[in-house]
Amino acid sequence: MSSTASRVALVKTENRKDGVKASLRALKMNPVKGKNVLIKPNFNTADVTPGSTHNDTLVALVEEMWERGAKSISLGERSFPPTREVMEKKGILPILDKLNVKIIDFDGLDQKDWVLFKPKMSSWPNGFRIARPILDTECLISTCCLKTHQFGGIFTLSLKLHVGVVPTVRHGYEYMKELHGSPHQRRMIAEINEPFKPALIVLDGIDAFVDGGPMTGKHARGEVFLASTDRVAMDAVGVAILKFLGSNESIMKPKIFEQEQIARAVEMGLGASSPSEIDLIPADEKSQDYRDRILEILKKG
Repeated sequence: MSSTASRVALVKTENRKDGVKASLRALKMNPVKGKNVLIKPNFNTADVTPGSTHNDTLVALVEEMWERGAKSISLGERSFPPTREVMEKKGILPILDKLNVKIIDFDGLDQKDWVLFKPKMSSWPNGFRIARPILDTECLISTCCLKTHQFGGIFTLSLKLHVGVVPTVRHGYEYMKELHGSPHQRRMIAEINEPFKPALIVLDGIDAFVDGGPMTGKHARGEVFLASTDRVAMDAVGVAILKFLGSNESIMKPKIFEQEQIARAVEMGLGASSPSEIDLIPADEKSQDYRDRILEILKKG
């Protein structure tokens, strides 16, 4: 394995607190010490996990960040229906308040705080906007779920998570309508990720959707946590786990690196370009067998 390989830590667990701690410990890095941290969760809706980030996962992640010396912690999100409504329904606001986490509701950002990007060769004909807090933070931590996506995305892991940093409607333009109506949706998802880079990604795969999604779907027990700094590697391993669990045809038939989200992200240089560039690390002895099975699927490309 190359010394430059993208590391993905894997924990076989049924406990979210243990999953957070063990996956981060296995990565052997601390990106948050002395930093102002912004967490981007999956609060697309308030549906039960994996429809949205589990409150226990978020609490464990915040507590771990404080223990590791974060200077400040904020949480930023854009949901649909309205973000505040989703957070209230999840019951997360008083929990975050007790943990001294500042809420940044992207719905309330000024027009000037949605920064326009118009990359060359983009599948977004008029470009797209990114919430300024995502661009300005010293340390972005993204936490995603393990699930399929029935509305054209195929899967929603770490790349698709970041659709929530683009507005629903801004400056009179309907960004989400354009995205979901485009035949290039999966390429567009990948392209959203180009202007910024998370310092850490954590995936809660204790529960998964292997069909349907992203709000509700066919449930399976993944009993796994992943952590990485590479969105492409994270999604490749996530798709391998969905294959392992037995998913729909859109997951099972294509090779992992031929999935459009992943292929476009590789084209843009956002992460690992093949299975050989991913170092899948078991967090402990009890995770070794699970890791070996996922690695076997991953190696097929």
